[in-house]
Amino acid sequence: MITFLVWLLRNLIELYTTVIVIWCVLTWFPGALESRIGQWLTKLVGPYLEFFERIIPPLGGVSFAPVVAVLVLWFAQSGVSFLGQLLGG
Repeated sequence: MITFLVWLLRNLIELYTTVIVIWCVLTWFPGALESRIGQWLTKLVGPYLEFFERIIPPLGGVSFAPVVAVLVLWFAQSGVSFLGQLLGG
C-alpha cells in the first residue's frame, strides 16, 4: 500500500510540474493564455505560482518564480521517494 501511495504521489507531482512547464511555454506566445487551455492551466498553476511571485520579485522583468516553484516540487518528489524507501523497506 505504501508503495502505491508513493508511486501515486510522485506521479502527481511530476504531472503538476509538467503542467507548470507547459504554462510557462504558453506565456511566450501572445494570446495563448486567453485560450481555453491557457485559462484552465492558469487556474491550476496560478495559486501555486502566486505564492512564489510574492516572495521572489521579478529581475529585469523576468520572473523566476516558476523555476523556484518547480525546484520545490522536485525536492518534494525526492522527499516522497526517500520516505517511501524508509517506510517501504
